[in-house]
Amino acid sequence: MRAWLAARSPRDRAVLFAGVGAIALMLAWAYVWHPLGQSRERLAAQVATARTDLAWMRGASAEVQRLRSTATGSTLDRAGKSLLALADSSARDAGLGTALTRIEPVNETRVNVWLERASFDQVATWLESLAQRYGIVADEMSADRVEGVGLANVRVTLVDAP
Repeated sequence: MRAWLAARSPRDRAVLFAGVGAIALMLAWAYVWHPLGQSRERLAAQVATARTDLAWMRGASAEVQRLRSTATGSTLDRAGKSLLALADSSARDAGLGTALTRIEPVNETRVNVWLERASFDQVATWLESLAQRYGIVADEMSADRVEGVGLANVRVTLVDAP
């Protein structure tokens, strides 16, 4: 390679070195500078979106706090019933008495409920009713479809909403 380069005239060598330098600059721009610039623009757009989302979440958080403070459902509406008793009686009132197989307390603010061959629509309505009337929410839930239209075996963990 050196012999070939030495055989060239000084003018040809200067042109070759200039061409190699130009190609090296183009490759550096194409494979380094340009991708970095695109990544920077993409990240700047993500930051702008995240800031917009954060502003919305802060507003929504204030609205949630306001609604929680004015909510009609509270522990006072329970008429002195524990979470365990309330889960049992409300499930029976919702028409899930035959499907209710087991209720197990975890602690004072948490119970596990098992329902077998329950109408999933009734379970969803029951859970919504608990949340609206008493401030009790489903923290964990699993449902397995069983034979029959709309029937499921359901395990749900109910907790007092903070």
